[in-house]
Amino acid sequence: MKDVKETLLERTSVRRYEREAIPAETMEFIFRAVENTPTSYNGQQFSVIDIDDQELKLKLYELTNQKQIKTCNRLLIFCSDYNKISLLAKRKGVDMPPFTNTMDGVTIGIIDASLAMMSAVVAAQAAGLGNNCIGYLRTVDPAKVAELLKLPRGVFVVCGLALGIPREQPDLKPKQPTSTVFFRNEYRHDTEALTDELAEYDRTVQQYNRTRSGGTTDNDWCAHIIDYYRHAMDYRILDYLKAQGYDITH
Repeated sequence: MKDVKETLLERTSVRRYEREAIPAETMEFIFRAVENTPTSYNGQQFSVIDIDDQELKLKLYELTNQKQIKTCNRLLIFCSDYNKISLLAKRKGVDMPPFTNTMDGVTIGIIDASLAMMSAVVAAQAAGLGNNCIGYLRTVDPAKVAELLKLPRGVFVVCGLALGIPREQPDLKPKQPTSTVFFRNEYRHDTEALTDELAEYDRTVQQYNRTRSGGTTDNDWCAHIIDYYRHAMDYRILDYLKAQGYDITH
């Protein structure tokens, strides 16, 4: 088991895996870490679908063209979930308010599922597994993914996590410097200096992409991420959320 420093500071996204299975005790450790995730009100507004069915993984791969989905040993899909508490409330005769129709309700489910996924990432990393977060499972074809996973109303996909014995060790990606992430007591307002530091980071990312092991690109940080935003403007997530019982009004 890796120590905390190595686990957190040397994490990379691994997309190529060996064929061997993940030991059962390692998956049990990951499950226990996920179960102990801090959540809003201890409401635990999330659930996880653990996929080891290769046929199902192939169907998800065909939708996303993300190779790590079909080659990973296990694919965990983290979902926002208000179905479970709704079922129990109905049995107990407790009136369930339309919390899923509020932005706070949507946000809480996303936060809980995201925290749970990070618990899994840390546990997997500590255990020496390769892992890769796959947000495209949320956006590629939400209705089809919901159909494949047989999601009831009140449940939607937040993110996927591919797990496996690593076949590669990617270079560590450069992250924003501390000065552009952590601000003391209030948001940072020296705009010119902040922009200068971000511009320097932008150049660092471009140099990394030009020289990294594996496939190289000329991508910077700013334009590349904004291009993603532009592409994501076409996603119809609100329509999908409404179909899953999240009719957001406020």
